[in-house]
Amino acid sequence: MKILAFAGSTSSQSINRKLVRHSLNFFPDNDVTFLDLNDFEMPVFSVDKEKNDGYPEYAYQLLSLIETADLIILSLAEHNGSYSTAFKNTLDWCSRINGKVFQDKPVFLMSTSPGGFGGGNVMAAALSRFPKMGANILTHFSLPSFQQNFQEENGIVNEELSSQFLLATDEVKRYFEPVA
Repeated sequence: MKILAFAGSTSSQSINRKLVRHSLNFFPDNDVTFLDLNDFEMPVFSVDKEKNDGYPEYAYQLLSLIETADLIILSLAEHNGSYSTAFKNTLDWCSRINGKVFQDKPVFLMSTSPGGFGGGNVMAAALSRFPKMGANILTHFSLPSFQQNFQEENGIVNEELSSQFLLATDEVKRYFEPVA
């Protein structure tokens, strides 16, 4: 299976990137493309730039990676109750080329934050909007209070949250099981 994995953040210390990396441990023996939004930096979207300059090559490259993926694993950073600016800008450019940015691909959607809501606002926004943009959201998981509930060497250390995460990963795996 070809997995496209990334965080909706450009922070070099992104906790969402750490969560995505952790999730990949549960999908071994797959062809993984782990991308960094910093490698897809685009100018701030505007209709004037679109009209005068066309679409950034990085938007085409990202859409191509989505097209070839069997599964997208994405963890969204929450900035002021919404998507990070970098992620939103990337989404804006890509959606101008293809309104179905996610191209009907299965998506394992996650979020985390330092606070107790675990990126709940950005998760709610994505659950509402992404299906309209072609995301087949298989399941979702939010990890609250990242610093208290996650250790890089051990993963999710809160037993209840770890169980919820394992149920989510199992749900994704079942989707790809052959029908008997």
